[in-house]
Amino acid sequence: MRIALIAHDKKKDELIQFVKDNIDAFKHYDLYATGTTGSRIMHETGLNIKLKKSGPLGGDQEIGSMIANGLLDMIIFFRDPLTAQPHEPDVSALLRLSDVYTIPLATNRASAELFINKLLEHKKSMV
Repeated sequence: MRIALIAHDKKKDELIQFVKDNIDAFKHYDLYATGTTGSRIMHETGLNIKLKKSGPLGGDQEIGSMIANGLLDMIIFFRDPLTAQPHEPDVSALLRLSDVYTIPLATNRASAELFINKLLEHKKSMV
């Protein structure tokens, strides 16, 4: 399972805490993240994450390319709906691609928890 982790600036702390709370699930998967988010998650959790560029510098487009090329299975993207983003067209394109290629996309903690719980259930049923 290949999972992308992305968070807008005001949501980075929340995503980091989410990953910490679910580290037993995340440590079993291939993780990718945009630059700043991924660096902070690695620093605070010790997880190995393949980094892309920062979102505004093309990282969202790199993740989008991975979607289009069948290289991602899930995206967890904690978005900040109350702050205008200078790279909003890139964000919109990423969301569109997840729909086009039917890649599960969690945009907040509640939906991300559902995804992780499903992954944990699946893992337990395989044992």
